[in-house]
Amino acid sequence: MRIRSIFLLSLLLLLSGGVSAFAQYDRTTFYYRGRQALMEGRYSTAIDNFNILLRLDEKQYEAYFYRGIAKYNLGDFIGAGRDFDTALEINPLYTSAYHYRAITLSRSGKYEQALQDLKEAVDLRPDFPGLYFSRGVTYFLAQQFDLAIKDFNRFLRSESREPDAYLNRGACYLFTGDTLKALSDYDKAITLNAFEPEGYIRRSRVYYQQGRLSDALGDLDKAIELDTTNTLAFFNRALIRYDAKNIRGAISDLDRVLKAEPDNSLTLYNRALILAQTGALNRALDDLDRVLEINPNNVLAYFNRASVFIELGRYRDALNDYSKAIALYPDFAKAYMNRSYVKRKLGEVSSAHEDYEIAQEKVRQYQVSQAAGSADFADTTKKYNSLLALDAEFARKDFNDEELLQYRNIDIRLKPMFRFTAVSGDSDTRIPMILHHHYENDRMERFMASVPMKVELSSKEMSSARRLDSRTMETIDKALKKGRTSELLFAKAILEADDKQFNAAVACYTEALEKDPGKMFYYLNRGVLQSDMIDFISSMESNVQVLSMDNSGTARTRVRDKSMKTYDYSAAIADMRKAADLMPDFPFTYYNLGNLYCMSNELPQAIQAYTAALEKYPWMGEAYYNRGLVQIYLKDREKGCIDLSKAGELGIPDAYTVIKKYCVQEQE
Repeated sequence: MRIRSIFLLSLLLLLSGGVSAFAQYDRTTFYYRGRQALMEGRYSTAIDNFNILLRLDEKQYEAYFYRGIAKYNLGDFIGAGRDFDTALEINPLYTSAYHYRAITLSRSGKYEQALQDLKEAVDLRPDFPGLYFSRGVTYFLAQQFDLAIKDFNRFLRSESREPDAYLNRGACYLFTGDTLKALSDYDKAITLNAFEPEGYIRRSRVYYQQGRLSDALGDLDKAIELDTTNTLAFFNRALIRYDAKNIRGAISDLDRVLKAEPDNSLTLYNRALILAQTGALNRALDDLDRVLEINPNNVLAYFNRASVFIELGRYRDALNDYSKAIALYPDFAKAYMNRSYVKRKLGEVSSAHEDYEIAQEKVRQYQVSQAAGSADFADTTKKYNSLLALDAEFARKDFNDEELLQYRNIDIRLKPMFRFTAVSGDSDTRIPMILHHHYENDRMERFMASVPMKVELSSKEMSSARRLDSRTMETIDKALKKGRTSELLFAKAILEADDKQFNAAVACYTEALEKDPGKMFYYLNRGVLQSDMIDFISSMESNVQVLSMDNSGTARTRVRDKSMKTYDYSAAIADMRKAADLMPDFPFTYYNLGNLYCMSNELPQAIQAYTAALEKYPWMGEAYYNRGLVQIYLKDREKGCIDLSKAGELGIPDAYTVIKKYCVQEQE
């Protein structure tokens, strides 16, 4: 059961409120830019503007508050909570910060803390109806349904034409067993907004529970007519069509869901069961295979795939799947019973008898513990090949798919290493350095000025669009004929590397170092180049190792080629260490070492290196991003998500994609 939320309903009201007087025009400019971006849904831009404002005035509590809202909308609940905390530290009477911190805490499952914040907000502004709505939602999530109903009643006394409040109160009535009041609220919500599909979807499920299949189908038909992209409506209609013996229609609806969400595991699972019942065993097998790719710990998928294997006469495969189901849930009595049958088919009579005895013992244990509501898998009367609804018992346990989560395989790549690259053009449109934590280093500036072409320190991927024209190379070559200075060799190495002439580039760096062995920047660039050479070779061999995370949020290393060939980054690491020795206060060498250690699978050393980089330059978003990925990989989810939040705040937009994929699930 989903509950409708207008947590951010009051955002426009908040944004239209008064503005604190600023002493300088620039502050007002960034303040309004940030708020405008927030209202337009450009959340990363809003964060950038509020960051600048906070550089100018770190006590500007409204900037922290609005930046928190932007982070919340990007799925960064940790970062949002921290900003609301800071706003309240500066202004303890800021009602809106209590309100939105409560919303964030609620999304993180911290209901008691959320309710305390909402109490503070209500005490400050008892006449603001939005607080009662939010508290009603929080009470609902905390399963305090009677209190939720009271708050929705209070809200509706002021806002009697808000359909979401009726939908939410109706959900509360359902959980208290009052179906008539739930239906009445859903009817009212539909009357107030007949063009919103959610009301029809909610009401259809009540009709379905009452056995009114025709009415339920009518509501879902209407929801789909209003929104042909609503996968939830198609999914629910598939379940009802299946119960109405419309198998073809059920499969058609599940196909529609999977066309929009190809990796929706719950839909794949249900389609597999229907296909198996219709005799399309190989198609069913394909769907179950995909479910297990998405979630390798899905007990029911193994159990039902084994049944398909039996139908296909593949008894050894069935045996393996039953064994996997049992390994995941040792009390699964029915799996023991079925494995016993398969073993008999394979002639393993003694082992089959052992499984049968174990199954009987599990059943006896279940009968003893049944009153306590435990050991469900030992219940041999339960059907484990039934379709699963969104609020089914095993949807939460085995699918992590309570609300049709869209699963996407994502290769999470580290942000690239920093190196000196050639740039063209003289324009520099950066906002003045005072407004950003731009890295400054006199030694680096003097070095870049000594190179006979314009260079910058960058972590951007090289591309043909960034390469200089051939005349630059001709100029460098002519100069080298007159004298092979280390600066000219360094410039030529950069240009050769841009054109993927790796050996020529390495030769130039090496010659430059022979002429001037104290230039740490030469070591830095040569180290990065040697890593690039390895990555280029490995990509040609289709054996690229990337940091990948499965759909339950567990990180793992995935190599595209099964050969698991490893590569030696020791030469690159040696160069980077030499650079660090020559200039110990330069943060980017430690950052690069972090990447090299990651690629060498030395993850604790990688974290240490990223930490060293951040100690020297705390505003390097790339270091927070990469360290966050490594920490999630090592299953330190909390620290990883905090680092990703900081990376997003510092201007790494990819951080919010990862947060939504792996941190939001953790916090919800």
